[in-house]
Amino acid sequence: MQQSQLNFEWPVTVYYEDTDAGGVVYHSNYLKYFERARTELLRSVGVSQHILLEQNIGFVVRHMDIDFLQGARLDDHLVVRTTIADVKKASLTFCQEIVNPEGKTLCKAMVKVACIDNEKMRPIAMPQSIVMELTHSDR
Repeated sequence: MQQSQLNFEWPVTVYYEDTDAGGVVYHSNYLKYFERARTELLRSVGVSQHILLEQNIGFVVRHMDIDFLQGARLDDHLVVRTTIADVKKASLTFCQEIVNPEGKTLCKAMVKVACIDNEKMRPIAMPQSIVMELTHSDR
């Protein structure tokens, strides 16, 4: 088990399509915000999922705990904060939260992502270059 010192923030604006009839973010859209932030975190340290796919390597969500604390609304400007709590041989555990401009947490999640062989759909060890980027990053 290794930990990362990487702290990453990704801005999100709530659009009409993200909301229900009352103008509140529909619950499943928080998962999309979290997914985008994880993707952008990987991109920020030089991990190209496109290149990984060419090598039949993928990341899939294995487990998620999510806590919806307060709703976001149409046109809100939010930030998804992401840290990596755990790096194992074939998985990453992300801690994520969505906060409003006042710093209030609206939703938080712990997401375990497995590294898999896309052809065999079986877990595989993460490429060592990714582990190094995530555990020794000074970003």
